Amino acid sequence: MKPGQTCRWHAFPDQVALEQAALRFMLESAEQAIAERGVFRLVLSGGTTPRRLYQVLRQAQTGWSAWHIYFGDERCLPAGAPERNSHMARLAWLDQVSIPAAQIHPIPAELGPEGGAGRYARELAQVGEFDLVLLGLGEDGHTASLFPGGAWEGEAWLPAAIPVLDAPKPPPQRVSLSPARLSLASRVLFLASGEAKRPALMAWREGQPIPASRICPPAGVDVFFCFDGDPAHRANRP
Repeated sequence: MKPGQTCRWHAFPDQVALEQAALRFMLESAEQAIAERGVFRLVLSGGTTPRRLYQVLRQAQTGWSAWHIYFGDERCLPAGAPERNSHMARLAWLDQVSIPAAQIHPIPAELGPEGGAGRYARELAQVGEFDLVLLGLGEDGHTASLFPGGAWEGEAWLPAAIPVLDAPKPPPQRVSLSPARLSLASRVLFLASGEAKRPALMAWREGQPIPASRICPPAGVDVFFCFDGDPAHRANRP
């Protein structure tokens, strides 16, 4: 893995156990942040595993009025398009709880990759360290919309939000937070479930430079994973 990244690997026997642990992790992070600063800044991920977690969060008992929601990436589609991560999160969770609307900060990806990235970078300039960043892991090792071989990999410096013009999955145009901005966080939690994620997780643990290895917060990252029906996860290895 990329020098400077510290990973803590957490294996779970099944999807339900992973979701329950992730729920506890998120609510503990929120409780601590609210107690210390009166605000909880959370970055959301898209994907199937987070969607199930968001649905469970509807029933959580927490100080929703202190939550501020941001997004790790977004597809450049019209506002409200069902394929957008922000739409999924609203439908699964956000519209069902009492987080003030002004504290939900979607990426304005309907402006296009450059326009949306520029607007979101300016908004994030007013935001300090995130309390928790939630990320997924793609079968190719991507996280957010940071895909292997993307133009971002060759840049020495990137703004907080970057345009993605050539994503290998549709749509090709997206906006993503940069590795450095995703790393500006007290805690980072990756969720990976399903047999299809095994090769990427193995590559990551073996030290290959997949995009997920570029997220390097000072406190390290926690990786929750499960492979249903496989006893290997009980030994905490992929």
